[in-house]
Amino acid sequence: MRKNLLWAAIVMLAALVQTAWPEALRVAGVLPDLTLILVVYFGIAEGEERAMFTGALGGVFQDIASNGVLGHHVFCNVLAGYLVGRMSTRLVTEHPAVKAGAVFVAALAHGLLYTLIQYMQMPSMSALQMIAAKVVPGAFYTGLATPVVFFILDRALRRTSPVPGGTS
Repeated sequence: MRKNLLWAAIVMLAALVQTAWPEALRVAGVLPDLTLILVVYFGIAEGEERAMFTGALGGVFQDIASNGVLGHHVFCNVLAGYLVGRMSTRLVTEHPAVKAGAVFVAALAHGLLYTLIQYMQMPSMSALQMIAAKVVPGAFYTGLATPVVFFILDRALRRTSPVPGGTS
């Protein structure tokens, strides 16, 4: 129970930081996707189910903050969580470069899928410009933020994990 409450608090805090204070995170007009970093973290650490729940919870915050159609971020995050969770069982994911690479690929796939959904709803938008200006730089920025966020999450979650033979 305690672990689930901590998980929900972490996801909501990251989503709130990302949606409420975007200017604090913005570099050259690009934002990292903190929710997606959490999706990948929990996909690697705990599997696709926790990653999908993380994507759903964080995606709801993103959808509400985006002032658009509800469900786009949820769908993209849940799909990314499932794929990363499945992939993590087949890869050695202990190396930081593999983790950052997984986040970069997930962010790129998330951005491309989200742009495709937007383009299907508004064919007049410039999808290639959006991909070049927001998706690719955002994926790089998200990948670069990965080691810091993973380090913080490892520290926060290790303190509350039960000790073998002890009480928590």
